[in-house]
Amino acid sequence: MTVTVAGKVIADTTEALSLREASYPAVQYIPRKDVDMALLQRTDHATYCPYKGDCAYYSIPSGGERSINAVWTYEAPYDAVAAIKDHLAFYPDRVDAIG
Repeated sequence: MTVTVAGKVIADTTEALSLREASYPAVQYIPRKDVDMALLQRTDHATYCPYKGDCAYYSIPSGGERSINAVWTYEAPYDAVAAIKDHLAFYPDRVDAIG
């Protein structure tokens, strides 16, 4: 699985975790080690999920306005979803391609 923005590969992995919640489409969580973190910029945006915990966000500067807060991560997820620790997820509409 790769994620691209503005012609650059942001992430490339064979170890993505698929997480499905309720009726939402499955989300692919990519190991942080397979993401080019130098291409991301942490933001002050934060949310909370009662099932996963506190969520932090990153933007992808090369993607412009569309890629603000395009990436999310649970750095200290609840035990029930501990496997997504050290993983990142990407909003499909804020990147060029996920595949």
